[in-house]
Formats: sequence, structure tokens, C-alpha cells
Amino acid sequence: MQLTAKLIQLLPLQTGNGKNGQWKKQDFIVETEGQYPKKVCISLWGDKIDPAKLTVGNMLKIDFDVESREYNGRWYTDVKAWKIDLAGEGSGPSIDPGHDDGSYQDGDGLPF
Repeated sequence: MQLTAKLIQLLPLQTGNGKNGQWKKQDFIVETEGQYPKKVCISLWGDKIDPAKLTVGNMLKIDFDVESREYNGRWYTDVKAWKIDLAGEGSGPSIDPGHDDGSYQDGDGLPF
């Protein structure tokens, strides 16, 4: 999936040691454009963290995956970026999470 959004907050860098060695994780908050802007927390891991791109106020084009996992009977969802670029002129459309194109339908056939 891909999202174009403005970086509004950079959370503290997290680091640690695991079975595969040292790791680092950067969480940041972006806000989409449109009539109903949404805020999304996105995680970036390891060598993909580029401080030059992660500046508050930058418009970013983010390629990401969404993954959920269960732990002790509760479900947790992560938005993990695998590529981030600065959004430039002509960078393509942005995803508007508040827009429904009718492609998803719940069991009752209603698009909402």
C-alpha cells in the first residue's frame, strides 16, 4: 500500500538487543490530506530510518504493510513502512482513508 501524508510528530527512537543483534525502531505520526484528515502512527525499522527525510512538516510518500497479531487474547495492528520518499510534484495520488469507493462491503451489503 502507499500513502502520501504530512509528518506531524516524530516519536523517540527505540533501540534494543534481540536474538539477531541490535535493533532500532522509529515511530512517527503522519496526517493525511482531504476533507477528513486522519492521523496514522507508522513504524520504521533498522537501516530504513533516514533522519533527513523524517523532519516534521515534510510531505512523505510512504510504502507500507499492515499487519495484525494476537497476544494474550488481544489483537495488535502495526503499520510498518518499508520505503519512504519525500513527496514531490507529480508524486501521484494520496490515499484518503475516509473515502469509500464501494469496493469493500460488509456482510450486509452496505458500503459503510
